[in-house]
Parts: sequence; C-alpha cells; structure tokens
Amino acid sequence: MKGQALNPYLPTWEYVPDGEPRVFGDRVYVYGSHDRFGSRMFCLNDYVCWSAHVDDLSDWRYEGVIYGKRQDPTNRRGLRAMYAPDVVRGPDGRYYLYYALDFQGLMAVAACDEPAGRYEFLGHVKFADGRLWGSRSGDEFPFDPGVLVDDDGSVYLYSGFATKVPSLLSRFRNLRNSGGVVMQLEADMVTIRTGPDLLFPTKEHAGRFEGHAFFEASSIRKVDGRYCFVYSSEHNHELCYAMADSPRGPFTFGGTLVDIGDVFLPDRPSEREATNYLGNTHGSIALIKDQWYVFYHRQTNRSSYSRQGCAEPLARTSDGGFAQAQITSCGLNGGPLRGEGRYRAAIACHLTSRDGAARYDQRFPRLRLRSHPYLTQDTPDTSTDEGQHVANLRDGAVVGFKSFDTQGVVRILLELRGRFRGRVSVSDTPCFGTVRGVAGLEVDGTEFAVHAVECRLPDGEHALYFTFEGEGAVDLDAFTLVTDEERP
Repeated sequence: MKGQALNPYLPTWEYVPDGEPRVFGDRVYVYGSHDRFGSRMFCLNDYVCWSAHVDDLSDWRYEGVIYGKRQDPTNRRGLRAMYAPDVVRGPDGRYYLYYALDFQGLMAVAACDEPAGRYEFLGHVKFADGRLWGSRSGDEFPFDPGVLVDDDGSVYLYSGFATKVPSLLSRFRNLRNSGGVVMQLEADMVTIRTGPDLLFPTKEHAGRFEGHAFFEASSIRKVDGRYCFVYSSEHNHELCYAMADSPRGPFTFGGTLVDIGDVFLPDRPSEREATNYLGNTHGSIALIKDQWYVFYHRQTNRSSYSRQGCAEPLARTSDGGFAQAQITSCGLNGGPLRGEGRYRAAIACHLTSRDGAARYDQRFPRLRLRSHPYLTQDTPDTSTDEGQHVANLRDGAVVGFKSFDTQGVVRILLELRGRFRGRVSVSDTPCFGTVRGVAGLEVDGTEFAVHAVECRLPDGEHALYFTFEGEGAVDLDAFTLVTDEERP
C-alpha cells in the first residue's frame, strides 16, 4: 500500500455514514449517506462516492457528487434529506442506486452506466398496477434499501424500520412497521413482482432473534453461496447478521459483526462497559482480496448527526459465520500500525470519561455530556482541513488507540491545548492496566503545544491508552511515537 490504512478510512473532514461497500472490477466503492458536520439533522448533503483499488485500501479517491437530492422529482426544493442508499450492478450491466427521502414513505431508484458516474432518476418503486409502494394505507414503510442481484439475474429488495414513523405524511397514510421485509423486483429494477413479505419481526415478536431483534439498516450479501442479511439491531449500536439458504429465508441469527462500543464482546455484556460513545450504526460486509471486512460508522461531535465510516477485518467461524470484530484504529491496514511517527488523535477507537461512555442518541446530548470527551473539528463542514481532534479530556478521561507494532519506543509527544494541571499516564491496557509512563502536565494555551512523556513500550503489538488526571480540560490533536534510534 502507498501508506497506512486508518480508521476512519476517509479523510477526517468527510462524514459518510451508512456505508455500503461494493467491489466492481478492481476497485471497492463505498456508497453512503452524507452527513453535514455541525448539523442537527441526519444526511443533509448530497450523495458522494469514494473508491479505492482492492490492492491499496489506504488510498481512497473522491469520485465527487453522484446524485443530488434535488434530482428526485418529489424533492425539487431540496427540503428532504436522502437516507442510507445501496447500489448494485443490474442484469443489464447498468448501476442502480436505491434510496429513501428521509421518512417520506417512498423508495426511489436512480441509474448510471458506471459505478461512480452521475446517476439519473429512474423512478419510484411501484407495484405492477403502477401504484407507488408506500402510497396506500397498510403498506410496509419503505426505508433503508438493501438490494441483491442473484446469480440467476433475479433482483431482491430488502427494507424495513421497526419503530413509529416520525413523519406526518407517513402517519397519514397509516404505513406499517412490522420489521424487515423482502420483495422481488422485475427486470426493470423498479416494479415489484412479489411481496413485500415479512422476514424479520420487530422486538415484540423477535422469536429466535430475541435480544438482537431487527431495527433498521437492511443489507444483503452472498457468502459462500448462502445469503447473509446484515442489519442494525434493537440496540442500534451493533451490526448483526443472519444466514439463509434462500433469499426469501428463513434466516437464522448468526451473531454480532461489530459494535461501535465493543459491547457484546465476552467481557462487555452491556452498555455500561462500552469503550466508546454510542448511537446508531449502519453498514455491511465486503470480500476484498480474499478477506471479509465489516464497514460501519462511528459517532462524533456529541451528536448522531456527524458520523464517519470505519471498517474492520472479520474472522470466520467454524460454522461458516463470522466472529465479532473489535473496533480499532487500523481496520483496513492488514495488521498493526507502525510503532513510530506522528498520528492524529482522530484515529482514537477508545474514548471514555471517568463515568464511562454514553449514548449520543438521547435528548439534549450536548447538555447531558458536557463533562465527556468527544471527537470534533474547529473548521466548518466545507473545509478539507485534517483538523479533527479529541476535545474536552477531563479528570478520569481515557483515549485509546490500537494497535501498533512497537520497536524501541522510549518517548511519546502529545500535542495538547486548553487549561489543565495534573498528569497523564500511558498504558497498553485500558484503565491503568500496565502503566508504561507517567508525566506531569501544565497546559495553558489556545494553541496546540508539545508535551513529552518518557515511557518504554515492550517490542511487539500493543495498544496505547492515555489517561488524564487533574483539574481542567485539555484537547489532544496528535501524538508522536519516538524510538530510541530517533531520540537525541
């Protein structure tokens, strides 16, 4: 690779959540929603696309705007936001983009001759008699499309939302939210041949999915000839999967693919043990060069409206499924990061206050979380400055990164600003596990300045955790690992 692959895998000024990774030819393309930094609503920007060569997942190329929200004939004024899309290559070789305009209750399709070209509106998903899906009382609510073009050319559309629809228009039409549904489409890619049929009931009727019931974020892939359905569960901060021998099911629950706070790992059974801030997540899986990855998004800026794409490798299980991935700073890198040089704090994968983490998708999160650290940037949404940093680190806060291949590290330089008096501890396990270095801190300034911590890290693969103790608050912009060969 040209460089190292990091999480988030796109530039830190870019906010593309709900990522659907698709491999077309020798490139992987990520299609997603497009958040606006500093917004108080989801997905206010137009759809953009990023791609990378399958041989170099460190080098992502901006493909530009592929579809604008004003292109939909029901949204000429651009007042409605475009939620999580999906893109497939149709049986005719063209590319089809499926999306819903927030909670409008309609599903739309746009088409293009190339995967990252300018898509043009094709139509709204409809029944054979021409009636639009979602236009009649009792229809299942159209939301979060996931699309499969099977090996025989048949096309399946998955959708669903498991809570009351916060839209007066959809409520007026009395749309149902029974859970995850499937329908087969005609070759025109917009007309429903059969369905919608319920596959994944909501929490009240979860059955074999109890504890991880379907909530939203439908996505579908084929894995070793079987059908793998990826979805966001009732917890909202995890991606789960289910497997079947037919695109119509029945599906069997497989487990958790990833959780944005590492909840549900063996030592973290509940949100109380979360290692990062929680909110919704959405994504899918992709096979890239014989390695499966899960793509998901994280929360930033003390809100659910500035989300960023991350990815992790997936390990297979003996039954043909997947083990839960841990969130890291080096997801697509193929191994740990180099244990030397400068790293931005934006790649943090562990962030907690003295009281642990919390949820951003609660009412008034900025007021409730004033004492908590968070990822943010000083520049506006339109800036391409890589200035994202960790802000508001107070007494008991921990910021962590994993992992690095350390060889002879003897000093770490922290770039800090703010007002803080106390100390910082460096360890390779969280919560004062094995402390490798401690330094007193006196920070007083509005510009980032370097503060050194003498420490010795054993050679090998290690995580890094910085724990702050003292009075005041400090921001962390970056850190540098200095080896004994570099030390003057």
